Amino acid sequence: MSRLRVVLLAPTLASLCAAAVSAQDHASCPMMAKKDHRAEVDHRHDAVSGVGHEGATHHFLLASDGGTIRLETTDETRREDRDRIRQHLQVVARSFAAGDFTLPMQVHAQTPPGAKTMKKMRKAIAYAYSPTDKGGEVRISTSDPAALSAIHAFLRFQIEDHGTGDPIE
Repeated sequence: MSRLRVVLLAPTLASLCAAAVSAQDHASCPMMAKKDHRAEVDHRHDAVSGVGHEGATHHFLLASDGGTIRLETTDETRREDRDRIRQHLQVVARSFAAGDFTLPMQVHAQTPPGAKTMKKMRKAIAYAYSPTDKGGEVRISTSDPAALSAIHAFLRFQIEDHGTGDPIE
């Protein structure tokens, strides 16, 4: 490595090392905080939904008129899990249609972005539950631009907080 590169990297490496030494318990490490946060979200989701996150796959998909919340079991032989997922998503669809966003608030320990607008504009938004082979989905749709923006903000937050890796565009 050239001398110039070493000189330029030295301050960065020193600050990283200092941060690591001063936080030997890793409490201040952003990667650990994110991992801990995700574990807390998973734990709360398990309690709220009645479905263990280890045996389920969550997806939040954006669409030009809204999007979809999909939850499915990873083991199609576990019919009781599939049935719990279906029950949970039916409750989600009914609650959201009524302007009640208590469930996502309980899961995320905060009001998700977009939820207040979705509540206010509930008459402009349709929520449709459908079963899938391994669980179900809630289709969210609107023709109102403000409601659409809120739905997309809500779904993007879900994608990030659950760490699904789904596209955000």
